[in-house]
Amino acid sequence: MTSKTDETADSTGATGATDTLGYEQARDELIEVVRRLETGGTTLEESLALWERGEELAKICRRWLDGARARLDAALAGPELGGEDGEHGEGTHADLDS
Repeated sequence: MTSKTDETADSTGATGATDTLGYEQARDELIEVVRRLETGGTTLEESLALWERGEELAKICRRWLDGARARLDAALAGPELGGEDGEHGEGTHADLDS
């Protein structure tokens, strides 16, 4: 006898370790979930489990993308906050011209 969580994991191919998924892994699994939903041929229960898994994977992807955006924003703001030493500020490109 399998539990409901076992059935969900079996029908979606998920291992349950969603917190450790990287962006690419979550994205690839989400693509597969969408493909299976679009193809059809699953029971209502399987479709619901796939949908729920897709929602979970989409949240994981969103967290990764939000984190990447925050890192980019911080990196772009970094040179402006670089201080007066000119190490990251204006004038550094002049050294490249010579």
